[in-house]
Amino acid sequence: MNWDQLEGKWKQYKGKAKARWGKLTDDDLDVIDGHRQQLVGKLQEYYGVTKEVAEKQTQEFAETLKEEQKQAQRAGR
Repeated sequence: MNWDQLEGKWKQYKGKAKARWGKLTDDDLDVIDGHRQQLVGKLQEYYGVTKEVAEKQTQEFAETLKEEQKQAQRAGR
């Protein structure tokens, strides 16, 4: 899943983001609203990681969602 797709379905994936990064508040997630750079900034702020690490984490998050989506589609066949 590319980030544009994730951004468009952010309301669906917000709970998964909260589960992955528990320090993010519901208000943070509402403000982020699927915007990758805002998420990267919040990860840097709350977790003290570099921009590169935060970007890698967001990419892995998107890839995980993509894989889950593929599995769900296979199960639905």
